[in-house]
Amino acid sequence: MKPRVFFGADHGGYNLKQELRAHLEKQGYPVGDFGTFGTEAVDYPDFALLVAQAVRGVQEAGGAAFGILVDSIGQASAIAANKVPGIRAVMASDAYAAKSSREHNDANVLCLGGQVHGAGWAKDLVDLWLATPYGGGRHQRRLDKIAGIEKRYQGGGK
Repeated sequence: MKPRVFFGADHGGYNLKQELRAHLEKQGYPVGDFGTFGTEAVDYPDFALLVAQAVRGVQEAGGAAFGILVDSIGQASAIAANKVPGIRAVMASDAYAAKSSREHNDANVLCLGGQVHGAGWAKDLVDLWLATPYGGGRHQRRLDKIAGIEKRYQGGGK
């Protein structure tokens, strides 16, 4: 069974989100779409939060889920999504970054730019990213350190 993929976008990423969602639906991925559902101006943090919470919720319940966020560039949504503990959101503009983010960092949210990624290139990146397994091993030690940082600061710690 394929993992669930949750989508979110702001107005700058709406068109690319629509193409990516249809692309994954054709491949049999179960998808959820938190919007936006048009090109009127909206705030990307709202959608980043919804996607990050959904991914975290499914993963905490033992399921498999990923998120794909699309804003104008991709970076802003990554910043917002990474505020949710357990989320490792990355912006990937090339195949090496997409593959490495999954293999080394167990990234669970991919952020793309509707104004900088063409649909064909974005589809290829998404396919590669979803197909790349987490490598585990020596990389887990680093993820454990990231989780430790999150725990330290969740309560306003120093």
